[in-house]
Amino acid sequence: MTTKERYESAKQMYAAIGVDTDAAIAKLKEIPISVHCWQGDDVKGFDQDGPLTGGIQTTGNYPGKATTPEQLMADLDKAMSLCPGKKKLNLHASYAIFEPGEAVDRDKLEPKHFAKWVEYAKERNMGIDFNPTFFSHPMMKDGLTLSSPDEETRRFWINHGKVCIRISQYMAEETGVPCVMNIWTGDGYKDVPADRMGPRMRYKEAIEEILSEPFDRDKVKPCVESKVFGIGVESFTAGSAEFTLSFAATHEGCLPLMDNGHYHPTEVVSDKIPALLCFYPEIALHITRPVRWDSDHVVLFDDETKEIAKEIVRCDGLDRVYMALDFFDASINRISAWTVGIRSWEKALLNALCTPNADLRKLQDENKLSELMMAQEEMKTMPFGDVWMQFCEECGVPADKSWFAEITKYEDEVLSKR
Repeated sequence: MTTKERYESAKQMYAAIGVDTDAAIAKLKEIPISVHCWQGDDVKGFDQDGPLTGGIQTTGNYPGKATTPEQLMADLDKAMSLCPGKKKLNLHASYAIFEPGEAVDRDKLEPKHFAKWVEYAKERNMGIDFNPTFFSHPMMKDGLTLSSPDEETRRFWINHGKVCIRISQYMAEETGVPCVMNIWTGDGYKDVPADRMGPRMRYKEAIEEILSEPFDRDKVKPCVESKVFGIGVESFTAGSAEFTLSFAATHEGCLPLMDNGHYHPTEVVSDKIPALLCFYPEIALHITRPVRWDSDHVVLFDDETKEIAKEIVRCDGLDRVYMALDFFDASINRISAWTVGIRSWEKALLNALCTPNADLRKLQDENKLSELMMAQEEMKTMPFGDVWMQFCEECGVPADKSWFAEITKYEDEVLSKR
């Protein structure tokens, strides 16, 4: 059978349970997924030569990582050419591109230092999301940035946040797509602190000062991201979940951002999404795969990834949830890592869109819980793979594992020569 024939058969089976697969595919083509640039170079960036510090770590030394903007752009192109769906580009401030002899520190960055990225995005009809980079820098004092008791240190990072607001506005104006600007720091303490409130008050006031920088709220979407712990800050983080949720709830226009690797191992973000959408007009996500802790493994088509996508769709949240990927694995081919992760999240969204959510909700509300369990289990053996292959074909990308041959060819012809 051809892909089309298999799809027509699957389409009829889904129609029998009230699912329009043509509509699901059409809808998914409109949903932008923000693709993080830092998988391609192990979060190194272009503004420093030292090791990763501040709660960030990569493991592995697979050959061929990008070391220049041109290489990183080419690698992103290769990965995205193998993935269906609509994309955005997600940048960190550390990926500024300087002309020879013009490098500036992070508190003096300007829109012009990201002009080549804007040009890249516009040529590919993509928006851009942006992140101030509060790590891997000598102005981290004792592992602290915005929560530091040192005024000079705190001032440097506040100024960095402010210039990033201006850069985010520039990106939104140039691309015509709102820019999600995410504030995350690894500020915290390795062992039990004597004062938890002091750092958090400084952190609160610093973020407030960053957000006092004028910006168009329709164009720039500032977020605050939490984390339960980090490398070297196992006992306390200033930006805990309670802190960031409270901050976003009390500061107009600021969104909470949940990274599903940033919670205790038994917590799941899928359950948090409907809770937050009861109160916040919009929320943001960093989608990753934690393994025992926040290890930023490549996103797979696994149970929690599916549940996160299902909750977004069930809650009519596709227009209210900004979705970005966030993982980095230096132990495997980096373009393959991107491709697996992007395709897995697209699969999860398509799977959610092919779920008869209204009918399942009705069973729950009528307390027909036995029938609900049966129906949910029967969904697991529906011919979803045939719908996925049709979606890929319509997007002009490989529908099966044949995409990996392109990765192998690219490694032989490009990566192995770096």
